[in-house]
Amino acid sequence: MSIFDYVAPYDFSALTVLSYMLVLAFYGYGVLRMPEGDRPGTGRILTFVLGVMLCYGVMQTRFDYYSQYMFFVHRGQHLILHHLGPFLIALSNPLPVMRFWYNQISPGLKVALKPVGFVYRCLQQPLIASVLFVGLIYFWLWPPIHFDAMLSRNLYWIMNWSMLLDGLLFWWLIFDPRSPALSSALGYGKRMLILALVAIPQMVLGATIVFSRGMVYDVYEVCGRAWPMEPATDQLIGGLLTWIPPAMMSILGILIILRRAMHEDGKYPTRSNPLKVTTS
Repeated sequence: MSIFDYVAPYDFSALTVLSYMLVLAFYGYGVLRMPEGDRPGTGRILTFVLGVMLCYGVMQTRFDYYSQYMFFVHRGQHLILHHLGPFLIALSNPLPVMRFWYNQISPGLKVALKPVGFVYRCLQQPLIASVLFVGLIYFWLWPPIHFDAMLSRNLYWIMNWSMLLDGLLFWWLIFDPRSPALSSALGYGKRMLILALVAIPQMVLGATIVFSRGMVYDVYEVCGRAWPMEPATDQLIGGLLTWIPPAMMSILGILIILRRAMHEDGKYPTRSNPLKVTTS
């Protein structure tokens, strides 16, 4: 196989390709047109592009073929769609670019987008965001659902897109660049607590898969595996990918948030006591 065979879409989706092209085009155009003082630095731009391209790569290259015929590759696909890709995109802080585009749209379109904003705010409630983040993993790995999703093209695309969009929502909540001292953004302590709590059920699920006796996901036996690997080995590696990397990313997220909190410690007055009054 040539390099082109590996990077070309295995299961071409015009909607997926167009979506990624539009995201990169709008981001690039916004970066070039926005005021220089608001423009993100090279590191942030590269982080954003890397996150987007990683997600594209696991959805529209030969990687997608292997993810449909090897359980551990499938878990790697969702690790990128639900964790690593959105993690990098949110960490790059595309908020200035998003704000630039929002200021360009007409007042009528802003009014039309209000329902979208309402849904977004509901999904960004800490409890809802946390339950969705973990719940989707459990839902799509529930053996009967997983069996159907891997055999249905439409359900398979719904599964992948839901993981990506949910990952973006969750990691944006965690890495919201607004300071809790100056805005309504979630406090740093609560963000770290959420990261610790969502790691636990993911670790439990991964350990359950690793130590399961017999085949949990027999759809890969029905369809055949891309490589001559023992089914038990495939399931073991897939379970480890469900168990360890997500927990490590939660730890990394906690360290990043802790660094932000320490950097802002004492820098801004709290919202409850914005002014310090002294008397002589």
